Amino acid sequence: MFGICNLAIVPVRAEASDRSEIVTQLLFGEHIEILERKNQWARIRIQFDDYEGWVDSKQYQEITKEQFDLLSKESIILNADLIDYITAPNNLLLPIPLGASLSFLNNSEINTSNFDFEGTKTSGIKPKSALIKTAFMYLNAPYLWGGKTPFGIDCSGFTQMVYKLNGYKIHRDASQQALEGDPLSFIEECEPGDLAFFDNDEGNITHVGIIMENNYIIHASGKVRIDRLDHTGIYNPELNKHTHKLRVIKKII
Repeated sequence: MFGICNLAIVPVRAEASDRSEIVTQLLFGEHIEILERKNQWARIRIQFDDYEGWVDSKQYQEITKEQFDLLSKESIILNADLIDYITAPNNLLLPIPLGASLSFLNNSEINTSNFDFEGTKTSGIKPKSALIKTAFMYLNAPYLWGGKTPFGIDCSGFTQMVYKLNGYKIHRDASQQALEGDPLSFIEECEPGDLAFFDNDEGNITHVGIIMENNYIIHASGKVRIDRLDHTGIYNPELNKHTHKLRVIKKII
């Protein structure tokens, strides 16, 4: 069984319960494989990053395997504005966030609601230099565990969405992203757009941010913010202390 998200933002939970923590989000147009059903809940795997979790079965539209495979081969087309809206013949206006997927709109067999979009789209691979410009679109977005939008986002959701909007696929969680790319020995070797990873006292990767020029970093901590980066980690000038301990810098692209 397969499906596609036909709502703006859908929570994906760790367990089959409205009280369970949100581990990620489905954005409009993302397609999924349905692995298991339990009452009103479905355990899904998101096609883009293979991330799994539970969603309410009322919050997606079922599609066929053939349609799922077709969408998986299509070029990814995304909404390029902070927020825009989808229209439908019944005068419906459906707000969608930055990064919502629009690839299915030209397929009438999947787009049974006759959704239409007239806003700004983005697709294809952009130069690495475009990553920071995209990252700035999320500046001051509040931190939200499991979030992927300008209305709430976590550290790895932020890095994944910035890369996705520029045509690059990376995993969902910081610990997964830290396994990608090539490590750099010194901060001086890095370029804007490289990722810096940070660990906790147990040595587990718990945070990630995008490196900027002149030893600055943009990352989601309380909100998407810009701080200093040195060989120790992230230095927050408002708190006058280091807040995250640097583990490794990776060149992903």
